[in-house]
Amino acid sequence: MRVHKKGIGSILKLVFILFAVFLLFSLYTVKKLTSKSELSLDLSKDKDNSIGVVEVKGIILESTKIVDNLVSAEKAKEIKAIIVRIDSPGGAVAPTQEIYEEIKRIDKIKPVYASFGTVAASGGYYIGAAARRIYALPGTLTGSIGVLMQFNDLSKLYEFIKISPSVVKSGQFKDMGNPARSLSAKERELMQDMITGVHKQFINDILKNRKKLIAGNIIDHAQGQIFSGESAMKLGLIDRLGSLWSAGREIHEELKLKGEMKLQFIKQKKTKFPISDFFDYVDDTASFFKGIFSYNKTPLLLYNLTE
Repeated sequence: MRVHKKGIGSILKLVFILFAVFLLFSLYTVKKLTSKSELSLDLSKDKDNSIGVVEVKGIILESTKIVDNLVSAEKAKEIKAIIVRIDSPGGAVAPTQEIYEEIKRIDKIKPVYASFGTVAASGGYYIGAAARRIYALPGTLTGSIGVLMQFNDLSKLYEFIKISPSVVKSGQFKDMGNPARSLSAKERELMQDMITGVHKQFINDILKNRKKLIAGNIIDHAQGQIFSGESAMKLGLIDRLGSLWSAGREIHEELKLKGEMKLQFIKQKKTKFPISDFFDYVDDTASFFKGIFSYNKTPLLLYNLTE
């Protein structure tokens, strides 16, 4: 009995495709079981006069879900104040600034406070600086006020493995950051000017709420260094030492809210797995890996502790 090589190849391809689909579906299922999708406040009558808690966790790469939660807390009549609970080392500049702006806007309508957990550094601190008061634990890692953009010069490696990449471009700086070569002096100057400008934006946004609270010159505290919560308080970077719950109790008393202090976490309902969502997830996964392996992708401009 002869088995054609083409037939074996087709079978192997089919097995690989089925395995890939199974793997993607498994990842999608795990993600759905551990995440949320539809906004829900789950507010009942016994939760009147609650303090809403909006969580910011992990690296900040997008703002939509956090902003949605903030807006939900803003619109809920049962919620009288909002605490943004931050456990983040920072992230990308644009989504961080979007969250900052939304907190500033909402605070004019409903008071917004910040509570720092394990780490609230760089972009995490930026978001907290939008609140009217910042709480942190004595051992919280915070600060890291700075901006980072990183390039990799792999030209020596390319030379070693005898690869000579060729680039066709329409503008002088279009391939700036190409890993096949180092930055030119002019490119480095352009990058530094941009980084310096974004750093000034960071500092200016901090000063909007904390100009009179900062001890000394904020430039001295904004060189990327990390502070404990205790040190940050001495510098005026935070306002109170305390946990999320002690913050809630103080806010509850300050606003003269009735009944017991209640922290209402703003969550999203889990949903079933519609097939359209699955294909969206496959598309997102493909885009993610495409971004990782892209030859000449533009690096993210980051507020991040990992600098």
